[in-house]
Amino acid sequence: MPDPIMYQEDGYVVLESDQPEQFMNSAELKTKLANLLQQPEVIIPRELEQLESPELQAQHLLDNYFELDVSADHYLQWYVVRLEK
Repeated sequence: MPDPIMYQEDGYVVLESDQPEQFMNSAELKTKLANLLQQPEVIIPRELEQLESPELQAQHLLDNYFELDVSADHYLQWYVVRLEK
């Protein structure tokens, strides 16, 4: 049986093209993703098109993805981090 700590998250390291890495909590990252998904140049994965709102799409991204192609030369990646052993 896996250790429950494997499913805990303290935040995310967020990497974005031409930006320094950032540390965000899940609410901040979800808001950032929801805002990005409303921009017309963002390449939305086909799986997300069936979800009704940008907030639901952003939550699905958080739960199932680690990268979003914002445009042809712009990306956003996020990785879960734990601050304790």
